[in-house]
Amino acid sequence: MSYFVEKPWGHEIRWAVNDLYLGKILLIKENQRLSRQYHEIKDETIYVLNGKLIVEIGDPATMEGVVTYTLSEGESQRITPGTIHRFCAECGTDVELIEVSTPEIEDVVRLADDYNRDGT
Repeated sequence: MSYFVEKPWGHEIRWAVNDLYLGKILLIKENQRLSRQYHEIKDETIYVLNGKLIVEIGDPATMEGVVTYTLSEGESQRITPGTIHRFCAECGTDVELIEVSTPEIEDVVRLADDYNRDGT
C-alpha cells in the first residue's frame, strides 16, 4: 500500500505505513522548505536520493545550538524526538529523499511555516 500526499512544498509518497514504522519518499521543490518543527515521539532518519538538502537544526529564536549544513546524495541524518529541524531544497534543484520513522504520522509541532499551516 502506498499513497500520494500533495504538499505545498512538493509531495510525499507513503510507501510503508504500519504499527511499527513509516516509510516515505519526499520531493521538495527547488527553493521550498518544510516547516521548522519538532516531534514529541517520532524518531526519523532521512536519506538523500537526489539533489542537495539544506538541514537546519536548532531554534533560531534563541540561537541555541543552531547549525545549518548540506547533505548530498547518499548521505543520511537521524532526527531524534524533540530536535527542532527544517529541511530545505537548495536553489536550482529539487531534492528527493527517503524518510523512515516510527509510525506517529500526526506528531508534528510546527514552530514556523511558510504556508501558514498548523498540525501535519
